[in-house]
Amino acid sequence: MESLVSAFRGRRVFVTGHTGFKGSWLTLWLTELGASVTGYALQPTDPSMFRALELQNLCDSHESDVRDYDGLAAALDAARPDFVFHLAAQPLVLASYQDPLSTIETNVIGTANLLEALRRIGRPCVVSIVTSDKCYENREWVYAYRENEPMGGHDVYSMSKGAAELVVAGYRRSFFANNEIRVASARAGNVIGGGDWAENRIVPDAIRALSKGATIDVRNPHAIRPWQHVLEPLGGYLLLAQKLAENPELAEAWNFGPLPDDARTVQELVERVIHAWGAGTWSTEQREQPHEAATLRLAIDKATARLQWRPRWHFAAAVDRTVAWYKAAHDGATAEELRQLTRTQIRDYLHG
Repeated sequence: MESLVSAFRGRRVFVTGHTGFKGSWLTLWLTELGASVTGYALQPTDPSMFRALELQNLCDSHESDVRDYDGLAAALDAARPDFVFHLAAQPLVLASYQDPLSTIETNVIGTANLLEALRRIGRPCVVSIVTSDKCYENREWVYAYRENEPMGGHDVYSMSKGAAELVVAGYRRSFFANNEIRVASARAGNVIGGGDWAENRIVPDAIRALSKGATIDVRNPHAIRPWQHVLEPLGGYLLLAQKLAENPELAEAWNFGPLPDDARTVQELVERVIHAWGAGTWSTEQREQPHEAATLRLAIDKATARLQWRPRWHFAAAVDRTVAWYKAAHDGATAEELRQLTRTQIRDYLHG
């Protein structure tokens, strides 16, 4: 905690996607560290963690679109950031089947807009581009993907994340080598945590069903994913940014996933959610649906060895803390109570 405070206290930080699930957690964490946060994102959904915690009171919030190059460049120029975290994205596989062009525009062109704006402004800063574990060409094998594996993707969402990684690598080599603008990319696993209300995402879908006393509908119970609490990758992003400010050689791609034993099936996740909630049932039906990867694991050896980053919460702890947040919201907690609960979980995470 102390090293992160030293890195971010009094610093100007620009966060794209700050109204989203991960962006909301990151915004609150940065303000806890003493940073001055400027956020740039679409209007928050309703419900959303951003609204639930009333985070607009803690940051300079701009509601706009990363596909708008001029607006993004103007906001970056005015913010004069020391650190940039790029989280703005279309984050759902199923949504990419419904609107592939928008997914590509947001995830690929939006990333290029950010990097081009930073190139033209030319102000020194540390940049963390967040993509996804799904950026890899998934061959459905059992071993974990390393940072040097080929980019790819069966679906448009995965392809867009692989393409975003190629955009980052191209800009880094073309414009930011030996430059005071230091750009790294970060690939996280399947993130869970309180405050995620996205459609067609297993934990929010489960919580919606449990809140109504309904049966949880599970699409792919046997699919294996690298589940991790949202604080795990966010801690990795913050640590990477801190160390990248000290060492430009860290301007590379990085995986932040769980320990190997915490890659679990969707069924195991749902059953742990029900256990933590205290009641509930789930079912699945055989039906035609878009392709989704059956097996996906991330190798985290590089981050463990070179950043000294390591996951702190195992699978059960991650799920239990996630459900505890949702139960508090379900029971009518106020914005201040939810902010305090979120801060407490951040502090608990930092202390192991």
